[in-house]
Amino acid sequence: MYTAPNTPPAGTPEYEVYAIKYGDHTRMRQDNFIFKDPHDEATTIDFYVWVITGGGRTFVVDIGFEEQEAKARDRQLHRLPSEAVRLVGVDPATVEDIIVTHLHYDHCGDMSPFPKARFHLQESEMNYATGKSMTHQPLRHAYNVDYVVNFVRAVYDDRVNFVDGVSELAPGIFVHHIGGHTAGIQSVRVWTRKGWLVVASDATHFYDNMAIPNPFPIVCHVGHMLDGYDTLRGMAGGNVHNVIPGHDPQVLSLFPAASKELEGIAVRLDADPIGDLSKVWRES
Repeated sequence: MYTAPNTPPAGTPEYEVYAIKYGDHTRMRQDNFIFKDPHDEATTIDFYVWVITGGGRTFVVDIGFEEQEAKARDRQLHRLPSEAVRLVGVDPATVEDIIVTHLHYDHCGDMSPFPKARFHLQESEMNYATGKSMTHQPLRHAYNVDYVVNFVRAVYDDRVNFVDGVSELAPGIFVHHIGGHTAGIQSVRVWTRKGWLVVASDATHFYDNMAIPNPFPIVCHVGHMLDGYDTLRGMAGGNVHNVIPGHDPQVLSLFPAASKELEGIAVRLDADPIGDLSKVWRES
């Protein structure tokens, strides 16, 4: 299992990390697990984008979906992802670096407002999203072909930085290939005031997927997804409390709001939690 070093090299910035909600969808809890949860109830799946800032750099993690896709999939779009990043002071027109964790519709759709961005993507994800696996409807269901084509065009426009495995994109900001949910999904490891923070994205959708463990049912390889949970722990230096799931609505109540005006919308993940993380990680 991978284990992150205790500290990064001297001079590595301590980054601020934000999670900003841009949409949601009501569903039954059992739909979030391969092995159905006996305590079924109505819940929501929240859609987030993330912002990492510090050391004179800003990285956006994922770019969500836009209005047409929200209507097609019956999702609630509260604000465009490009509008969401503005809430924490980021102008999408000036963003130079976007980490795309994978090419599912809810992570890669709002591209045009980021004209200067270079996209950091695992090569295995592009191969998966454009290859033989997409001949199977269950595997391609979560992809939007137009969004994928936009990324093919971005390749031809020299706007994609392909990653193979682990890569340091800036001092203290790493991407790690995880796999499982898709063939090329990656998570982000970032140095903060409280140590390594891991933006897992859909390597674990909810706290419970990893804590029980009971994987999310949209998956290309269950074994790789389960192995990925160990990788996420190692990326966080063993501090599982610093692993942030990709869609859990509890994130907004466990961490402090970015400002009073953004309560219930955006939180500071690098700040001390205001909720009891031992409960969501089932340690109590």
